[in-house]
Amino acid sequence: MTRSWLFPIAPLVTLVCLASAADQPKITLDEFFNYVELPNVQISPDGNSVVIAADRADWDRQIFQTDLWLYRDDVPGGSLTRLTQSGHESTPRWSPDGRWIAFLSERKSPSGKGRDEEESKDAEADKTVAQVYLISPNGGEAFPITSGEEEVHSFAWSPHSKTIYFAARTPWNKDQKDAYKKIWKDTVQYRAAERGDVIYSLDLEHALQFHAAAGARETPEAEKDANTTPTARAIASTPWRVHQLEIAPDGRRLAFVTTSVSERQEKLEEFEIYSVDLANPSLQTPPRQLTHNEAFEQELVWAKDSRHLFFGVEQGSVEGKYRDYQERLYCLDADTGDVERWAADFEGSVGRHSLLSDGRILAAGRVGTEVQLYSQQSSKSAFTKHPGWAGTYNHVSAARNSPRLAFVYSSLQRPMEVYLAEGPDKLEQARPITSFNKLFTDRDLPQGKPYQWKSDDGTRVEGMLIYPPGKFEARNLPMLTLIHGGPADADGNHFAADWYQWDRLAATNGWLVFEPNYRGSTGYGDKFILGIVPEIVSRPGKDILSGVDALVKDGIADPDHLTIGGYSYGGYMTNWLITQTTRFKAAVTGAGAVEHAGNWGNDDMTYDDAYFLGGRPWETAKRYYDEGALFQMDKVRTPTHLVAGADDIRVAVSEDYLLDHALHSLGVPSTLLIFPGEGHSLDKNPWHGRIKVREELRWLQKYGGAGSAE
Repeated sequence: MTRSWLFPIAPLVTLVCLASAADQPKITLDEFFNYVELPNVQISPDGNSVVIAADRADWDRQIFQTDLWLYRDDVPGGSLTRLTQSGHESTPRWSPDGRWIAFLSERKSPSGKGRDEEESKDAEADKTVAQVYLISPNGGEAFPITSGEEEVHSFAWSPHSKTIYFAARTPWNKDQKDAYKKIWKDTVQYRAAERGDVIYSLDLEHALQFHAAAGARETPEAEKDANTTPTARAIASTPWRVHQLEIAPDGRRLAFVTTSVSERQEKLEEFEIYSVDLANPSLQTPPRQLTHNEAFEQELVWAKDSRHLFFGVEQGSVEGKYRDYQERLYCLDADTGDVERWAADFEGSVGRHSLLSDGRILAAGRVGTEVQLYSQQSSKSAFTKHPGWAGTYNHVSAARNSPRLAFVYSSLQRPMEVYLAEGPDKLEQARPITSFNKLFTDRDLPQGKPYQWKSDDGTRVEGMLIYPPGKFEARNLPMLTLIHGGPADADGNHFAADWYQWDRLAATNGWLVFEPNYRGSTGYGDKFILGIVPEIVSRPGKDILSGVDALVKDGIADPDHLTIGGYSYGGYMTNWLITQTTRFKAAVTGAGAVEHAGNWGNDDMTYDDAYFLGGRPWETAKRYYDEGALFQMDKVRTPTHLVAGADDIRVAVSEDYLLDHALHSLGVPSTLLIFPGEGHSLDKNPWHGRIKVREELRWLQKYGGAGSAE
């Protein structure tokens, strides 16, 4: 490895000492945006090591840097070592024998140029794309074992660790590329120019030999022109993009789940699960389709019997016509195609799952504001909660040959860290193996609690209240209603610190933050989440306004200092609510639609949009009109600050221009910030998210008449 840093694992404070909180400094804007996210955790097969993907802002390079870290339990006190530092790593996976860690990386070659940059002056070829890399947990440099101009979309290890399977877009040779450019030049053929994926097998020994020899010889011209990994063998193809690959424990079958080649959710048949017979793979034999439903499948996990395959569904329905239920867990018989729902009696949503060494499935289950770990032995047995700390468990990874598991945990006043437990029944004895966010435990953090109220129709609704430091349960506070996106999401007992969920920074700047889990939120039952259809904004809008009314009535919120904000679906709701009331003194909104016809055409999740509104624009035109904030803009009096990513395809930037123009024409104070190169998630340049929140705080202070801003 290029550079190695070794850190002793310092114990984290389990509970914040409230008595000393007054002596601690408050979190600053700079500190807030140095929070480290932990998007992936993978425990080794023997349970003695954990590879961790850590994502942080690199302010000088103006990127979000994701690197891999390795925790080892074979030294006194444990050690945490940085494995990589290119900043472009993702999807780490242990080989079943524990000898290697494979991962995807968009790093440049040792020459300083991307492989394609060395081979071509063409602008398209100059891009670096994700390839599979290997690194030994015992040290050494990471090196690529795949190559070519097409990025690797997914990969998986064989059970004996001798083969890696990977999927990449069907390659074109030089003649095909030249012929295409001759006809089309730089014209974009939307959809028509896209291609499906090829699945390859790569013998690890041959790949290692090829890598070892590559440094001792000149690369032949034939290899320079190759568009695929020289030692890889194509075994299957699909007209779709491969989202995930998984090999059965007996090594006889490969399962994969697809997405559309455009990566837009337009047709349900593009999202299914398939299998390939690894004993007789053939490009002439299409993969066997295992599912035929109206759901978007995800998170494939093989059972130990190599016949049953677990998968999750966050959108759509396995049982019948498309409906957005809460997240569900299913098990597929890969022989018969029969599908059975697991945790069917669970009242909440069933999220990420992993297979325990004893064959049970372990999953994160959300009920209300809590996300805990549950396990189940069979579809007919109980979905049993394991005793643990109050808060949120995520990214759980169970060891193949050990009862140990690793996971990410956080709560309102405990920042996100990785923990290691001796088993699912020993969560309360789990020990932290990282301290990336220890700084936050040394700050006077806001406190929070759940809050419940009755909506206009008598339905019980819940949300979170985040209080300014030192003012827990104080009364008559200036309030920011900060609305989560999704809508199938929920705010709860967890810790977050970023441009999207900046409740703790707003609270630190003097605002009581109200986070409503309106109808359409997850964790409150299927009836509750389905209650948003077909009133996509008006129904949840009533839930939110009734919550604001309740907080004012209870004397908690100051009615003269009410503000509102949100991003994505939270932006939809903010845009709608400022047309329904003038009580909010200031609004901050981002990536939110103001009408639904144009948004339906631009959104990469158009199937979902039509579902929420009961049909496509020409089928339910009146509802598209009635639920569109644009057509009630004449009622708006609230000064509104807007932000948008210039390259957003989830909610096109045109929606933000449209809202800003409407406000400007009405004489309502407004400001629009456009972040170049950013999509919906603002994940390209950390300065954009920092500027976003900095200016939102200033806007709230200027027009909300309360709070402070840096």
